[in-house]
Amino acid sequence: MKKVIYIYFVFSLFIGTGVYFMQKNDYKLPELVQFYVNDFLIIPIVLSVCLFILRWSKSNKNYQISIWIVLYICSFYALLYEYFLPKYNPRYTADIIDVFLYFISGFIFFILQKKT
Repeated sequence: MKKVIYIYFVFSLFIGTGVYFMQKNDYKLPELVQFYVNDFLIIPIVLSVCLFILRWSKSNKNYQISIWIVLYICSFYALLYEYFLPKYNPRYTADIIDVFLYFISGFIFFILQKKT
């Protein structure tokens, strides 16, 4: 895996983990960070792990995830976390902004993997 994806993955994982632990420890975060940063970062984290595994399992360091798979993963997260889970679990809230964040971050991942 080339440097750009490594840096993007590590940055996303580091920031996402930091936000998660701050939330769990009741640290007051700005609303933008509190409600949207991890939704923006989850798709690149998941797709990066998938890309690492696929490149390893296929023994192809140049393997790239297709746009259709990226769109599928974004749609899956949008439906699961913004439509189904809010209906059955009060911990989840439906938010259309989260859906946009899933797709924006998926598109950024897709572009960055092409540059590597």
